[in-house]
Amino acid sequence: MSRIGKQPITLPKGVTLTVGGDNSITVKGPKGELKEAIDRDITVTVNEAEVTFTRPTDQIRHRALHGLYRALVANMVKGVTDGYTRKLELVGVGFKAANQGNLLDLSLGYSHNIIFEIPKEIKVATATEKGQNPMITLEGIDKQLIGQVAAKLRSLRKPEPYKGKGVKYVGEVIRRKAGKAAGK
Repeated sequence: MSRIGKQPITLPKGVTLTVGGDNSITVKGPKGELKEAIDRDITVTVNEAEVTFTRPTDQIRHRALHGLYRALVANMVKGVTDGYTRKLELVGVGFKAANQGNLLDLSLGYSHNIIFEIPKEIKVATATEKGQNPMITLEGIDKQLIGQVAAKLRSLRKPEPYKGKGVKYVGEVIRRKAGKAAGK
């Protein structure tokens, strides 16, 4: 049995979970509303403030989907109550970030600035303090979307192993390499 799929999800106060006829789950909370389509083989039962997932057989496919949908719905519940935050740091001389609404203007050492449009579901904030690296903060209720946007921003200039320059997540450790060995 799936260890994750067996665990029930407790719904905090102010969060409602409804299962639609087309096997879609809608989670409404204080921060917003999220929707997810669920495979027709997985059964969802809602008892007062608790949600459980059951699978029909022990096939590999059913076992995989059992834990997957439980984890996705748990992330949706956490998203509509607390929300998710992802911070990125720009390491490098002359690297800058500025935003106007959901348009992000990045200067990453290329010959041109990169204008990146952030989806409207995500709030973006940039901060540049003296003596610190510029920071980009992404906030929203959809964990998948925030992770995807953060990964796309990081891919614009991945941190390189020699000097550590590039766009990295806050707290990410970059494995450093030694430079060229000295000549004879």
